[in-house]
Order: sequence, then structure tokens, then C-alpha cells
Amino acid sequence: MSWQGYIDNQLVGTKSITQAAILGIKGGVWAASPGFTVTPQEQTALVKGFDDPSPLQSGGLHVAGKKYFCLQANDRSIYGKAGADGVVLVKTNQAVLVGQYASPILPGEATKVVEQLGDYLLGVGY
Repeated sequence: MSWQGYIDNQLVGTKSITQAAILGIKGGVWAASPGFTVTPQEQTALVKGFDDPSPLQSGGLHVAGKKYFCLQANDRSIYGKAGADGVVLVKTNQAVLVGQYASPILPGEATKVVEQLGDYLLGVGY
């Protein structure tokens, strides 16, 4: 499956994610929903946040121009919230999955979808 296929079928296609992107850990956007643009500055801050979450925890995280309050950040997952909306980031060996969700989608639904794809990609070496 192409990287765009993962976005279209495994993330947004589940209806538990509104928009999504797959970022390379070494930089670049591998695939993204139309109109969902994660800037190079945002990409750098997000990838660094897995190793040192303190800037995200103190100043929030920015994804596609939207600021989120950091709920949790560790070396595997970062969760953010903005009102009733949120974002889930999951790091694999080579990529970062970014899933944005909007109300009425529940955080648990979105988290499950992104985390499961992350587990799958880790299992196949990505």
C-alpha cells in the first residue's frame, strides 16, 4: 500500500480521524490529507518532542497551523487537545503518524486508530 493509501484508508477512511499526515523522522511529508499542511518548523518541533517533550508540554504543539495543549508526550506518543478537537502523534522507526480529529469524534476512537497503525508499521519494520 502507498503512504497515501494509509492516510486515505487506514486513518481518514475509518471516520475516526478528520485529517492526517505521515512525516519522515529525518524530514519531509510522506503523505497527507488534502489541505493538511504540516510546516517544516512544525515537523522539526514535533519530531524533537519525542526525545524532549518539555517544549511541547510548556508551550503546546502546533500542527497544520493549529495550536494544541499537550496532554501527554513520551518517546512513543504525543496527544494534544484544542477545545473539543485533538491530535494524536505516534512515532515508528522511520515515521511519525499525525492524526487530527474534530468533535464529535471521541479522543479514544482517534487514539486507537493511530496507535494501531503505528503498531502495524513497527511490526513490518517502519
